[in-house]
Amino acid sequence: MPGRAQMVMKKTSERRTADEFHRLYYARAGKTWGATFFLGVQTWKLPLDLWIYQEIIYSLKPDVIIETGTYHGGSALYLATVCDAVQNGLVITIDTRQKVKARVLRHRRIRCIQGSSVDQNTVSRVRKLIPPRARVLVMLDSDHSKAHVLRELEIYSKLVSRGSYLIVEDTNVNGHPVFPEFGPGPLEAVRSFLRKNKRFKSDRSMEKFYVTFNPGGYLQRTS
Repeated sequence: MPGRAQMVMKKTSERRTADEFHRLYYARAGKTWGATFFLGVQTWKLPLDLWIYQEIIYSLKPDVIIETGTYHGGSALYLATVCDAVQNGLVITIDTRQKVKARVLRHRRIRCIQGSSVDQNTVSRVRKLIPPRARVLVMLDSDHSKAHVLRELEIYSKLVSRGSYLIVEDTNVNGHPVFPEFGPGPLEAVRSFLRKNKRFKSDRSMEKFYVTFNPGGYLQRTS
């Protein structure tokens, strides 16, 4: 079956090329993703993923977006601005130590919570901001250790609406394909979570741009 063999070879070649670019882009953080700004606020995201986020928000029009990991607040501002465009949505952003720029962000759609994303008090504060029957989208980008991400998955998966997404960021570390020395991280947590939780599936169609910082991390709630 030469046709099938050629297709496999083509896909393998494409994947190799994408991974090589991914490693180059990631390694040049100071000039690439680490120097990415939205409306003057440092964002630390891959622009290709940000584009996917706006497609998801436009499609779902979530009432609440929960983001763990605020840093300077660039991604929270980006998400809130997209929510403005679709005229719906509240962004709840959580971090243990939010940078000064994040703490002074002024946007009517942003609520900042300082604390650990897995702390019971933090989770309680988040729940109080979610209206009944709200459409909820979750993005995890805090501590990237496997244990912490898995705990976040167990907590925040319960808040995600059917049909919506639980996005686990930076599943690319620990050699997937970057930062091989990181150790078990987000992707390993995702795999453990999916083995036990059948309400979610990894939606690989969200990786259509070949390079994503979240390979296998776009988890859609199906039931």
